[in-house]
Amino acid sequence: MSGTSIDGIDCALTRIGPGGIELLATCEHPITEDTRSRIAAISRVGSNEIERMGALDRELGELFAAATLSLLDQSGHQVDEIRAIGSHGQTIRHLPPSVHQPPEQGFTLQIGDPNTIAQRTGITTVADFRRRDIAAGGEGAPLAPAFHAAAFATAGVARVILNIGGIANATLLDGTGGVRGFDTGPGNTLLDHWIQRHRGTAFDRDGQWAAEGEVDSALLAQLLAHDYFARTGPRSTGKEAFNLDWLDRQLQQLPHSPDARAVQSTLAEFTAATIAEGITREATRVDEIYVCGGGARNTDLMRRLYRRLSPAALDTTAALGLAPEWVEAAAFAWLAWRTLEGLTGNVPAVTGAARAVVLGGVYPGGASAVAR
Repeated sequence: MSGTSIDGIDCALTRIGPGGIELLATCEHPITEDTRSRIAAISRVGSNEIERMGALDRELGELFAAATLSLLDQSGHQVDEIRAIGSHGQTIRHLPPSVHQPPEQGFTLQIGDPNTIAQRTGITTVADFRRRDIAAGGEGAPLAPAFHAAAFATAGVARVILNIGGIANATLLDGTGGVRGFDTGPGNTLLDHWIQRHRGTAFDRDGQWAAEGEVDSALLAQLLAHDYFARTGPRSTGKEAFNLDWLDRQLQQLPHSPDARAVQSTLAEFTAATIAEGITREATRVDEIYVCGGGARNTDLMRRLYRRLSPAALDTTAALGLAPEWVEAAAFAWLAWRTLEGLTGNVPAVTGAARAVVLGGVYPGGASAVAR
């Protein structure tokens, strides 16, 4: 799994069976700054896109394969012990039917060639999970809610699983088997890009810089006026909507110029506000909220969420037995298992698809393919 933050490849080795999902080993495989820059560049409209994308697709396939083999080496497991790799890939464009015109041509695109992964590792690879949901009329996202329900639902408990990656999404588990979910809006993406621009660091560790600033109420109100936050029901978004160019336009429209630290604080409040508003508007009851993704490590952001979501209990998914940084990688291992078992992986109430479908394509491995 490599998310919208492009901060590394999250690798999870799991054992899945009737008893549930067991996390056996993990590692974070690095992505070089040069590769990160080219991923960010291909995620924007530019020249010579097809050739650049094709080359990067192969490069990331090699990188995901190397990440897989590194995880196996570190954990002491062998290729022939592994049934399959579930590769989410790297999203470079997400324009689902709800935002694309015409809607029937809406699409999402993840790269990281699964043919290359299967060839280099010798392991059957399941990939391209999102496009089948879009073909069924859905948003292609979020897909994690099905896994959240399988891993974290408890009868009688109204529970929210909140993933804060570059984009944040919430899964509502009502305690009676009902599952709903949606992207709430920006998670870490604006925070990361703003501090990168002004302080040269990849992220705001523990949210310290944001915590030092004061929220600019005029800027916050302007950010909250984005029409995405008026939508209800199945919905998804991405960096196509929420990016530094968009933020710069919002700043230009203000009658004053807040300092960079105040903007960082406002962006943290913006993330917290949109998460809290989305949850409270959609859920009739919330007993517990468990956070996963990189945002779970942002102390300042967690404090802001606690203030807005109290009296619901707030913790990370570690309290449920799965460390927050590995939930998404484990989810795509589980989705790959579902595909190989011929089981559906999407939740129509979440994505808006016409029906539940088996997700992804299967790319066979084989011992003869291994080149190590």
